[in-house]
Amino acid sequence: MVGVRLHWAGVVAGVSFVALVGAASFRAAPGALIAPLQQEFGWTTGTISLAVSINLLLYGLTAPFAAALMDRFGVRRVVASALALVAAGAGLTVFMTSAWQLVLLWGVVVGLGTGSMALAFVATITGRWFVRHRGLVTGVLTAGGAAGQLVFLPTVAWLADDYGWRPASLVICAAALAVVPLAWFFLREYPRDMGLLPLGATEEPPVPVHTEGAAKRALTALRAAARTRPFWLLAGGFAICGASTNGLVGTHFIPAAHDHGMPTTTAAGLLALVGIFDIAGTVVSGWLTDRMDSRLLLAIYYALRGLSLLVLPQLFAASAHPSMLVFIIFYGLDWVATVPPTVALCRQYFGMSGPVVFGWVFASHQVGAAFAATAAGLTRDHLGAYDLAWYVAGGLSIGAAVLSASLARGPEDPARDLARESATSRA
Repeated sequence: MVGVRLHWAGVVAGVSFVALVGAASFRAAPGALIAPLQQEFGWTTGTISLAVSINLLLYGLTAPFAAALMDRFGVRRVVASALALVAAGAGLTVFMTSAWQLVLLWGVVVGLGTGSMALAFVATITGRWFVRHRGLVTGVLTAGGAAGQLVFLPTVAWLADDYGWRPASLVICAAALAVVPLAWFFLREYPRDMGLLPLGATEEPPVPVHTEGAAKRALTALRAAARTRPFWLLAGGFAICGASTNGLVGTHFIPAAHDHGMPTTTAAGLLALVGIFDIAGTVVSGWLTDRMDSRLLLAIYYALRGLSLLVLPQLFAASAHPSMLVFIIFYGLDWVATVPPTVALCRQYFGMSGPVVFGWVFASHQVGAAFAATAAGLTRDHLGAYDLAWYVAGGLSIGAAVLSASLARGPEDPARDLARESATSRA
């Protein structure tokens, strides 16, 4: 990626990466704080899972409107405001005494803030600033958000165990606030603002003209996309993706491992490993997206994920034995590898509306995550174990592979064509 270092696109991508990690810091908290909150307030897993579900739901539903707001008011303003919301939600949690306050702060305030920094933001940045390396940069930024969420877990778990959950929330508040100046001073809206073309472009792309408001544009894009078969196939697969990652594993892996005698800090460390291997998996997925049929990649990713979830219930134990470590490595490589090909397919099928449409596809991801977070919590409360949740998620993931394989071939992607031409010329 030598070209990225010589172009302001590299600065924008770098600041975006840091901003995504900062927003991810609070999304790391729920799984590690379920047990401390239960001990202090006596809330059930289902009650806490409700707040997590609302957070996940708003994280997704905010995304398409945030993408439209970025077009209307600018990326810099939206990102800085989103990080401030995350910091406010995290800081105010230290004063809560009732479950409704948990729902309001964890669910609504942080959900709106992190939703404005969701993957539609990634699609907006890569769509504006990159032609060459677009898939690869999408993978890097996606990995930053997802890995940041998981890598924060050991720190959050350690702080909660040694000092209480309130200091953990304050540290997260500080992490989000620290990124605001970077976003404000270094993010730029379009390459043309600096007299540049997008990285790899040979001519100035058309300037989007939006006469309607952000909300109307987001809803207009949804209405147009909803008339097409690819939208529903992508949204259905991505809903299952959200259910099987953020909703189930991200929220309930730690308490499920704790049920089998594993210390919370050990389970949090395993999820941090998922985040580390997620970086490699998502970056490689972005590289492959520049070169391969995205439909095929999605089908493979979902099928392998489903098979791994079907095996997971037999792997839980009081310690991190080798079989569990193999699962963690594999699941990390597959965690959000689905994002680069999904972004690419939205761009191919829906053109300049691709980032906003991807925002709606991502909303389905979070609807699935919210449903899974609540359903798994209720399963644990009523059956005393999570096993059924893992088996259902595994079967649904295999179904997502079928949906992806059913997608019709879309228009060619110029970024993929450029990557293929570059590879051919080097050969």
